[in-house]
Amino acid sequence: MNVLVINCGSSSLKFQLINSDTEAVLAKGLCERIGIEGSRIVYQPAGGEKETTESPMPSHTQAIQLVLDALVNEKSGVIGSLGEIGAVGHRLVHGGEKFASSTIITDEVIAAVESCNDLAPLHNPANLIGVRACQELMPGVPMVGVFDTAFHQTMPEKAYLYGLPYEYYEKYAVRRYGFHGTSHSYVSKRAAELVGKPYDSLKIIVCHLGNGASVCAVKDGKSVDTSMGLTPLEGLIMGTRSGDVDPGALELIAKKEGMSFEDIMTMVNKKSGVQGMSGISSDFRDLEDAADKGDQAGIRTLEAFNYRVAKYIGAYTAAMNGVDVICFTAGIGENGVSTRADICAYLGYLGVEIDGEANRVRGEEREISAPGSKVKVYCLPTNEELAIARETVALVK
Repeated sequence: MNVLVINCGSSSLKFQLINSDTEAVLAKGLCERIGIEGSRIVYQPAGGEKETTESPMPSHTQAIQLVLDALVNEKSGVIGSLGEIGAVGHRLVHGGEKFASSTIITDEVIAAVESCNDLAPLHNPANLIGVRACQELMPGVPMVGVFDTAFHQTMPEKAYLYGLPYEYYEKYAVRRYGFHGTSHSYVSKRAAELVGKPYDSLKIIVCHLGNGASVCAVKDGKSVDTSMGLTPLEGLIMGTRSGDVDPGALELIAKKEGMSFEDIMTMVNKKSGVQGMSGISSDFRDLEDAADKGDQAGIRTLEAFNYRVAKYIGAYTAAMNGVDVICFTAGIGENGVSTRADICAYLGYLGVEIDGEANRVRGEEREISAPGSKVKVYCLPTNEELAIARETVALVK
């Protein structure tokens, strides 16, 4: 079965067509600037060159039509007709407490996702636009929703409740939900395969480190804690997000600077993190270049980021009463040689030992712990699209 995986943002759309039997990517690409002047589609068939085409995309329906046209194009298409697409898997960001697993999308499911829009006002509406566009252009093709939050619905109350009046949980479902669930699920399962032990017998910590970053504790095959919260703002210092911060600090800044609540939220989401701390960039490559040249802002920012990751690893080791495997994934986790080394340097008390030569790896699956390390450590590329395709096939077959 061929599965079309769609990841729809407010003005962009990423896609992959995956053969679920071989798990090969037949084609992939990106639609950019949807609804904005200068929109374009970048399309790449397996083994072929990238093709960039500028074309008007006033809505996501036109964007998805361009994707479908590219897939069946006589010159560079990879399927003969749209009838060869057996199902569509959609990334959906927030399912609240309503969805603890992936689900076939129905009108009732769409309504339930819409009821969670307050929890993800930027992401959920955009995700549903993609769903409706696919339904319009591909009537009768099964659609599956795979939620970022679903994997974390196994967290116990003690992990997801905030220290706020309980009535706000009862009235508005204010609690920790966590994100990157598809990635944490895929990477932790792959880690179990690599160590050759049952998934439900291991204590695994996954560090999904990218512009958005989170850490997850997976015990006996279930997420028991994760660093992001009600929104993706909580937890680690990120590219432009502040991560954990005392709300009292925000009150002080607001009063001193005459900032509104909206101004504060814009600051902590889009102007903080490593970008705000360093004044250099939200891109860790730029920070590493600056630090290598002795720039103190770059140095202190990277040190703060690595320290926070190490703290969460320590906390989640305590939460699980031990750890068997630590995984680094996503853009920084997969490519940050010095980042992984610096984080693991804090973990000697766990018996973690890194093989310096093995750690010189970027974007490849590899064990980076030394033979004598008491904890296995891996660089393990994530594959959220494949995870979505697998979930989709499991539901529609």
